[in-house]
Amino acid sequence: MATLPLSLAKSPCFYSCRAVESSKLTVTAHYISGKKLALGLGGMDVEKGLLVGEVAQNVRKALHGNLSSREFAAARVPVQQTEQIFSTTSEVDELKKVSTYLFRTQNGGNVKVFVRKKNAKYALYIEVSSLELGTSDYRLVLTWGIYRSDSSCFMPLDSQHLDPGARTMDTPFVQNTFGRFSLELEFEAKQTPFYLSFLLKCMFNSNSSGSEIRNHKKAKFSVPIGFSSGYPDPLGLSFSTDGSMNFAFFSRNAEGMVLCFYDDSTTDKPALELDLDPHVNRSGDVWHASLEGAWTFSSYGYRCKGGILQGETGKVYVERVLLDPYARIIVNSTANHGSGLSPKYIGRLCEEPAFEWSDDVHPNLDMEKLIVYRLNVKRFTEHKSSQLSSDIAGTFAGLTEKLNHIKNLGVNAVLLEPIFPFDEQKGPFFPRHFFSPSSLYGPSGGSIPAIISMKEMVKQLHANGIEVLLEVVFTHTAEGGALQGIDDFSYYYANRALELESRNALNCNYPVVQRMILDSLRHWVTEFHIDGFCFINASFLQRGFHGEILSRPPLVEAIAFDPLLSKTKIIADCWDPEDITPKETCFPHWKRWAEMNAKFCFDVRNFLRGESLLSDLATRLCGSGDIFSSGRGPAFSFNYIARNSGLTLVDLVSFSRGKLASELSWNCGEEGPTNKIPVLERRLKQIRNYLFILYVSLGVPVLNMGDECGQSSKGSISYGDRKPFDWNALSTGFGIQMTQFISFLISLRMRRSDVLQKRNFVKEENIDWHGRDQSPPRWEDWSCKFLAMTLKSDKAESKLSSESSNTKGDLFMAFNAYAHSESVILPPVPEGMTWRRLVDTALPFPGFFSKDGEPVVEQMAGLIAYEMKSHSCTLFEAASLDG
Repeated sequence: MATLPLSLAKSPCFYSCRAVESSKLTVTAHYISGKKLALGLGGMDVEKGLLVGEVAQNVRKALHGNLSSREFAAARVPVQQTEQIFSTTSEVDELKKVSTYLFRTQNGGNVKVFVRKKNAKYALYIEVSSLELGTSDYRLVLTWGIYRSDSSCFMPLDSQHLDPGARTMDTPFVQNTFGRFSLELEFEAKQTPFYLSFLLKCMFNSNSSGSEIRNHKKAKFSVPIGFSSGYPDPLGLSFSTDGSMNFAFFSRNAEGMVLCFYDDSTTDKPALELDLDPHVNRSGDVWHASLEGAWTFSSYGYRCKGGILQGETGKVYVERVLLDPYARIIVNSTANHGSGLSPKYIGRLCEEPAFEWSDDVHPNLDMEKLIVYRLNVKRFTEHKSSQLSSDIAGTFAGLTEKLNHIKNLGVNAVLLEPIFPFDEQKGPFFPRHFFSPSSLYGPSGGSIPAIISMKEMVKQLHANGIEVLLEVVFTHTAEGGALQGIDDFSYYYANRALELESRNALNCNYPVVQRMILDSLRHWVTEFHIDGFCFINASFLQRGFHGEILSRPPLVEAIAFDPLLSKTKIIADCWDPEDITPKETCFPHWKRWAEMNAKFCFDVRNFLRGESLLSDLATRLCGSGDIFSSGRGPAFSFNYIARNSGLTLVDLVSFSRGKLASELSWNCGEEGPTNKIPVLERRLKQIRNYLFILYVSLGVPVLNMGDECGQSSKGSISYGDRKPFDWNALSTGFGIQMTQFISFLISLRMRRSDVLQKRNFVKEENIDWHGRDQSPPRWEDWSCKFLAMTLKSDKAESKLSSESSNTKGDLFMAFNAYAHSESVILPPVPEGMTWRRLVDTALPFPGFFSKDGEPVVEQMAGLIAYEMKSHSCTLFEAASLDG
């Protein structure tokens, strides 16, 4: 008997036949000639008539080409798969599925392979036709073997006709009256999955050795048994109605792909490895396979073969089992720890848990109505002062438990710092995965509890009218355990831009990466009911294939016009987690993108420390028309004073020396902690000033977690030095007055939405600018540090509202950054009205703000002069004399 060569794949094999123990196979051969069925060992039950009579005719009709078919765009070998479901009679019910693979031989012949499952067995029917050998005096033999994890290493076969060590077998064909050659093989289902690899051998009477016939690429034929070739779309793991699982995985440059299955995620080696055949299991750049859902494996991953990485790092990733980028549920695995690689994740073989959203409704708040609170899920409640049990402290459930604090502030949207699985050493701005929340935020550390807990949190927030926004990072990944090793030449800037390559920068506008990002965003909207996204390091979304800046980046444009994503809040934040140096970027927006307004932060800081032009502050108060006037409006400006990196609000007025020049801070006269009363009073006024300007400016105010109660990082600008939220600080004198002040400002902002929450810019006739004595401001004088403004109620707009127009008076506010007091003259008000002071940040608590307003006494007829202390802000509202 001729021996089948062991080399199956065209490419070199990087693995030995690994430690995947496989059952030896019991083989039964069947030979079909015309309408007569000759049975071999363990033959099929002719009594049941499965292939005789009418059923046999129907099956042969299907097998000979009358099935509906689907073309699979296999990259190198034309393979066609056909599936047909028989359900017309009880007999045919046993013949549940027929999968057809069509091959072309190197001499122009055709090979059809039909795979069907009947009961607990798989039957293969192979038919060969149209061989042009120039003679009819030959016999045709099938030389075949089977393999799983290594296409160059066949598994052992076991039959009474084979030696125990034999790994190949020769089986003769039978020629029917139509000149076609056919045979049938049968395997136990429990022995699958595997591949049948074969070639044809023609035995001529004149040549006892025979000649081999391969496919048109001169490679062996390969057919999956116990699983099907599957589908290239959708990417990731998907489940069909019959319980089967489809796996689809992109890798353009991989020469081979191994699908690995684990019985237990804690084991070092897969329980089963399945080498995907490039001719059967690949369509274009996508590798795919489909398995029945009855397997008991718990998780899965992929191993890529060759052609992905070069150099020493490439050798490392050849042995690594990689996480499916599209996995919806992931688990941490100890596999590969011995190789020195960082902890890795693998995908869970299960569907996402069902969740009852019932009557959940997105708040769908108008952009100008948003009042945002940015927080870190873990740090928000992990401190022992939260008084939460250890299983929910620092989790989504913990955030839900503290919902009252968010409601008491008055905010209507939370912005969550990145919640994707991340590099534990570098922090949440260096993600490993994009389709699931980190298990750190679940009640028991598992992925599924984290998913359920997050959905419950979103549902609860929505029920209280609070939107949920996510900060997301799609421009770079963790240094290891993310997308590295899948296809670095596609996902990353490998060999394109050195400064980007060293940062693990994702090639976001490369088609497959762009698709992954869009699919991830849609997943969070559809599965988690997320209301919007803030894109960290957004300026890098403008990078092209080679690192160049694009005027119309495809990803940014696709998000802007996506029918689902364009209905959410989409916010660009150009802050770079790896380079905190302030930078300005002209971001393409298509009138849909909002932006985190770094200019607002810088100009307000500069004004309050006395180093800014009045025009800079005026521009920020009015909604940053220099940025958002081209078709967007002030509602697209997300304003902030402090963020999750850099100095906290209390540190902003306490530290300014050394390396803090870029923070534009001012220590108010003494560096760091102090007991000096004048310095402390100055700092307190400055904190009030920052909050006041934040909430009276047009745009969306964003408050950073902890700034409401004086959280400090002791002057450090490192994100890693941020402390957990201290709930005890809320009960201190500082915490009480700041939370009450913020709540007051938010309620004022909502009550006076006619002038403070506008989608469009203020009309020129509705705003007046003043110096301290009602003279015009000295706009270009760097030494001038005082500015006042009158916001006039829009009478035309008020008449359209349900309230009477005379119930909303004008607002007058003044800002004094001088180190001395200033006497400001208030403008005259309409007859029957008077000015009431709502805020003076220089007054002691609790009188520095008032909901009803304190009447202001006239110094002379028709004239009100008000003395403003140094470093203070004031707000007055015109109200009727009768209150």
